[in-house]
Amino acid sequence: SCHLQFKLPDPLSAALVAPPRHTGKMGKIKFMSQVDMKIGVIGDEDTVTGMLLAGIGAVDGQGKKNFLIVDTKTHQREMEEVFNDLTNRKDIAMVLITQKTIRLAVDGYAASGKVVPTILEIPSKEQPYDPRKDAVFQRVAFFYPQAYAMMGMEEKA
Repeated sequence: SCHLQFKLPDPLSAALVAPPRHTGKMGKIKFMSQVDMKIGVIGDEDTVTGMLLAGIGAVDGQGKKNFLIVDTKTHQREMEEVFNDLTNRKDIAMVLITQKTIRLAVDGYAASGKVVPTILEIPSKEQPYDPRKDAVFQRVAFFYPQAYAMMGMEEKA
């Protein structure tokens, strides 16, 4: 017997493979993601292990990883190199990083105005999440000042 199978394109898949569109008079290209974009992770062993078990980890043919496990032996320079590598790769759409890890590099990236890859700061077991140091939360609070009150904090001065 012959079976025909049809697969209807879902709108999200179509959007992921659509060519870039020009928007506005300035000729800026609207970002359209690729199908094989990855998520990078920099954090403590438990955080990175959990993300790897969830399927985030990738190692390419040259041994280049999209993750770094940070412990007491990890040098600041190594963390910054991996962070800069992840933020400059074309196949990385998002970088998850434990908040305390490399504050200066994250602040510098946030000040650059880049949005891809997006940097999401997550809490670690050793340190609670501080929204005042999170660039994404700061942007939310800029457009929605009540966000601080909703988090039980005073508005940033």
